[in-house]
Amino acid sequence: MGGTMNSCDLGAISWIKSSYSGNDAGNCIEIAPGFPDTVPVRDSKNPDGPVLVVSRTAWSAFTAAL
Repeated sequence: MGGTMNSCDLGAISWIKSSYSGNDAGNCIEIAPGFPDTVPVRDSKNPDGPVLVVSRTAWSAFTAAL
């Protein structure tokens, strides 16, 4: 199960964008690697906005479906 939190709640973490995004500043998401049980996800256009936190299982299912 996932949840939401503000990116400030996650402290100083590193965010990454898919290499498939290239230099596109458009409709991209970023993830924060390094969390053992969850994957924080945010909108790259709104880095100070809300962060969706999903389980590793849910993230794996999502990326496999893509």
